[in-house]
Parts: sequence; structure tokens; C-alpha cells
Amino acid sequence: MNTNLKRMIALAGLMLACASSMAASLVINVGGERSLTAEQLLARPDAATIRVPNDVTFHRTMTYRAVPLRALLGIAALPADKELQITATDGFVTHLPARLLFGDAKKRAEPWLAIETPDEPWPQVSGSGDIGPFYLVWIDPAASGVSSEQWPFKVDAIRIAPTLAARWPQIAVGKNVPADSPIRRGQRVFATQCMVCHKLNGAGDASMGPDLNRPHNPTEYFQPWVLKSFIRDPKSIRAWADMKMPGFDKNALSDGDLDAVIAYLGYMAKHRK
Repeated sequence: MNTNLKRMIALAGLMLACASSMAASLVINVGGERSLTAEQLLARPDAATIRVPNDVTFHRTMTYRAVPLRALLGIAALPADKELQITATDGFVTHLPARLLFGDAKKRAEPWLAIETPDEPWPQVSGSGDIGPFYLVWIDPAASGVSSEQWPFKVDAIRIAPTLAARWPQIAVGKNVPADSPIRRGQRVFATQCMVCHKLNGAGDASMGPDLNRPHNPTEYFQPWVLKSFIRDPKSIRAWADMKMPGFDKNALSDGDLDAVIAYLGYMAKHRK
């Protein structure tokens, strides 16, 4: 195959991907369902070019065309027992609690929905390919404690949903567990960082990874040091062609949070439901 033909094929593929991105639609249901295309979102008067330092996915400063998520939602609060659920076409599901979206306005992280444009397609991501056309990004994420798993890409729907604990009591620890126990801390971290891909005791919306307590819990077949290493860098322990699990460095998951998650998993291994 000559060089010119390769270029033509590559250009055709790029044009097809761009056309597909523009035709893709985002479902929003926060009191009435609506569907918006990339073209409609980019035409909004509040669409802007934003600069995102230390982008979680690309690990560098990125520039996007985006719309402010709060304005896009058009709501000022969430009911006490509800969260914002964001789903992706690859099976990833994350939840944003009300405090992230409607916390103290003086200093808080600012969520934006980035939209991939035909003239500036985003780079491919190893293991995920094209992550567009919709990607939730944050300005000043540290101000509200935004986690690495609260930057979903390939977004296809945004909805109001009950909190994870309200929907699935089987993920909760017993009342006899002290309030300051690392097990309780581990439950909170697990819900934010792990349930975006995994289920536990059959609970959860995500479908990217296996259930982490059925039929067996990883604390039952991994030695503690191996499990820690696996979470930090999965490929250092086990690797395969279609592996999708990312590693969690100390910026994404502190040593304290990692120990808490493992304590929670160990507890749930004895409380399989």
C-alpha cells in the first residue's frame, strides 16, 4: 500500500470519526429528559474554550471547548437522598454527590462538559481509544476533593439517581463498626473509586469489571502486599491484552485510602450477601 493511499484512508477514518462525534447525543434527565447533540452543545452561548491543568486522563494541560455543567443541568440543588449519576458507553458509571456540585460557591471545583470538535479531535488514550465526544473535566478539582474516578469520558447520559447506599444496602457495613474505623472510610472510598467499574455483592450499575465479593473477594486470593501492588500498578502483577484496569498512584488514592479500601474488602469477605 503506497503512502498516499494510507494517508487517504487515515483521513477518511478521521472524517468518519468526527462525523460520528457530532451526531452523537447526550441524554440529560434532571426533571425532564432531553437529548442534545455535540453540535447543539457547542452552539450554546455559554460554550467556552477552557484550559485544564493536570488533566486526569491525559496527564498534562489540555484545552477544550466546553459548557459549564451547572448551567447545563439548570438546577440549583439535589434532594438529600439523591446524587448525579453519569454513565458512559463503555460501562463506566460514576456518581457526584450534591456537595461537589452545589457546595460553597466561594471556593469550589468547577465542572465542565468538554465536547470534542471535528477540527480538533482529542488524542487516543491507551486502552480506551477515542474517549469522546463528551468528557467531564474539572477546574481546580482539589478545592472540593474531586477524585480521579469523577472525570468520566465517553459520557452518554446524566441523570438524578438515589445514592448508592440508599439503593444497595448490601454494601453498607454493620452498625457495630465504629464511626472512625478505617472500614467505614474504606466503604466511602470504594463507592467513589471502585464502584465506577465494579459491583459488590451484586450491587452497582457499572459493568466494566467483575463483582469484588462474588464468588470470591480479592483479599481471599491475593496476599496483602500483592493486592496493594495490583491496585497501584495492575500490570506489575498480572497483565493481558484486553486489560482495562488503571493503576491508582498516590495522587489518585493515598496510602491511607488504599489501606481503608483493603480493610473494607476484608470485612465484606466475611459478610457476603
